Amino acid sequence: MAKSTIFFLLFLSFSVLLHNVTASDDIRCLQGLKDSFKDPNGNLNSWNFSNYSMGFICKFIGVGCWNDLENRVLSLSLPNMNLSRQLPDAFKYCSSLTSLDLSGNKFSGPIPSEICSWTPFLVNLDLSNNSFSGSIPAELGNCTYLNKLMLNNNKLSGNIPPEISRLTRLKVLSVANNNLSGKIPPFSGLSDFEYGGNRHLCGGPLAKCG
Repeated sequence: MAKSTIFFLLFLSFSVLLHNVTASDDIRCLQGLKDSFKDPNGNLNSWNFSNYSMGFICKFIGVGCWNDLENRVLSLSLPNMNLSRQLPDAFKYCSSLTSLDLSGNKFSGPIPSEICSWTPFLVNLDLSNNSFSGSIPAELGNCTYLNKLMLNNNKLSGNIPPEISRLTRLKVLSVANNNLSGKIPPFSGLSDFEYGGNRHLCGGPLAKCG
C-alpha cells in the first residue's frame, strides 16, 4: 500500500476519532447540566440519553446544533423554565457554545469566573432576571467574541470590571437593577448600555465620583 494512502487513512481515522470525542463532550455537558439543575416543571424531561443516535441531542428542547447530523451544541436557550441552583462546571464540555440564554430562571450563587475558559466562543450571554450574587467576574473580559452581555435584574454587587470595557466586539450591555457600586468604566462602541437601578454607581454618564 502506498505511503500516501496509509497517511490518508490514518488522517481519516484520527479525524473521526476527534469528532467522536468532541461530540461525546457535548453529550456529557448536557447530561451534567440536567443532573445539576433543579427542574420542578420537568422542562428537561425530553433530554433523554438512552438512545445515542446521530444528532439526537439536537432534538432536545432549547438545544441548537451546528447541524442535525452531529452532536455539536452551538446554542443553549432555556429562558423562563423555573430552573434553579448554581451553574455547574459541566459547561466546560460545551466548548463550542456561541450563545447561552438562561434568563428568567432562579439560578443563584456566583457567576463562575471560568465561564469564558469553558465556553471561549460565546457571542451572546444572557443571565438576566435570576438571583446571581457576588461580583461580576473580571474574567468575562476574556470572552473576546462577546457581542451581547445581559446581567440585569440579579443581586450582583461590587464594581463593573474595567476588563469588560475592553471587549472590542461588545455592543449590548445591561447591568441594570443590581447592587453595583463604584465608577463606570469608559465604554466605547456600545449601541445599548443599561445601568439604572444601581444606586451607588458613578462616573461615565452619571454624576462625577466622589
